[in-house]
Amino acid sequence: MKKSINYATIFLLTGALVLLLNGLALAHCDTLNGPVVKAAERALETKDINRVLLWVQKKDEAEIKKAFEKTLAVRKLDPKAKDLADMYFYETLVRIHRAGEGAPYTGLKPAETDLGPAIPAADKALEKGKIEPVAKLLTDAVNEGLHENFKHAIEKKKFDKDNVEAGREFVEAYVKYVHFVEGVYEASKKSEHGHGEGETKETEKHDCKSCTK
Repeated sequence: MKKSINYATIFLLTGALVLLLNGLALAHCDTLNGPVVKAAERALETKDINRVLLWVQKKDEAEIKKAFEKTLAVRKLDPKAKDLADMYFYETLVRIHRAGEGAPYTGLKPAETDLGPAIPAADKALEKGKIEPVAKLLTDAVNEGLHENFKHAIEKKKFDKDNVEAGREFVEAYVKYVHFVEGVYEASKKSEHGHGEGETKETEKHDCKSCTK
């Protein structure tokens, strides 16, 4: 029977979002129904640039203000060009936001982009003011991944010492298991950083010293 993970480990589990859904998390900010574009829509509707300035770093404020003014001017002069002007501002804002986070910009993604269960759950938790559904989602995901990797490594560990191929299968299972554990832990420690953070030095220097133990 699987042991349940204590609720006190939620700090680790929160970091699992980075580990398990890193690619989807990166895509969150560049979808047409994502928080950055929604902020841009509200800013243009209310002519209040402060609604978008919080999404960029201080050093990028001037560029955003310039793009904002251009967009409002085009909207006023030519209503037919409104959609094109708005899209220009959305793309500019998202590009600069992601650059500030150290993430690449590859264009705006459709509103129907599948983000998986974690990101919508995280947004809904903030909207409702309740973290419990997110905590359960992460707990279940990490618990399942941990036990699956552990079980696989344990099974492969029972190999014939004279069977090199079986030994390689164990090493592969071992590396996946250890990197899963290490990844969740390191993700929780670096969760305060931006989208573009890569592997930590600890992850990079892991040399499987215990593979043969």
